[in-house]
Amino acid sequence: MQIDNSEERIRNIHQDLLEVYGEQDWHDDKDGVRQLLVTILSQNVADENTARAAENLFKDFKNYEEIENASVDELADSINPAGLPQTKAQRIQRTLKALREHGDKEDYSVEFLGDMEDSDAQDWLEEIKGIGPKTASVLLNFHFDADVMPVDTHVERIAKRFRLIPFSASNGKAHELLNEAVPHDIKNSFHMLIIEHGKNNCSARNPTCEETKLKRYCSRYELVENGDLTPEEYPPEEME
Repeated sequence: MQIDNSEERIRNIHQDLLEVYGEQDWHDDKDGVRQLLVTILSQNVADENTARAAENLFKDFKNYEEIENASVDELADSINPAGLPQTKAQRIQRTLKALREHGDKEDYSVEFLGDMEDSDAQDWLEEIKGIGPKTASVLLNFHFDADVMPVDTHVERIAKRFRLIPFSASNGKAHELLNEAVPHDIKNSFHMLIIEHGKNNCSARNPTCEETKLKRYCSRYELVENGDLTPEEYPPEEME
């Protein structure tokens, strides 16, 4: 499979995504700490479950200090709709502790990250156990408009099918390659639109590529059209 992640091709994909789905609304919470905690809740779970867990969290606890000092069981019970409640409760409390202890002033803020180079801010966040490239990139891109590309499961899957990155690329490598390839001025929009395409058409199983003009970018659809795969089959490298 020949990789083509040229700027021209990526901008063409972006334009076609816009024509199919329209510009996507995105919300910067203004409170970066809240945004970071909600992003932790969103790890590997549907949006509606994230919303329920976030609503519970900020209803059950008055402030970040209460969240940090709660028992893990109490916090886990509050965020249970997000799945993996014990694990995510510990991640949230580790994150709040790291933010509070940073610098001379003990408070809960992410604003110091805006004074760092993007790569340094990403590294600082990823030093917190449970925060990976995607969670860090979401905060930096949405809250600070940093030149980083969040890569979730939808983005990674579609980037591989669209031949933007190799199928063999790890999630970390996918972040690296897409950060380099996707122009800064469309990173946020491209990320949101790819997620929309993943939810609506390019699902992990039984994708409906033929229903949109985006099929022309898809390596899997090309194999089906050429008779090399049936619609129910997947390229061997995608199944690895």
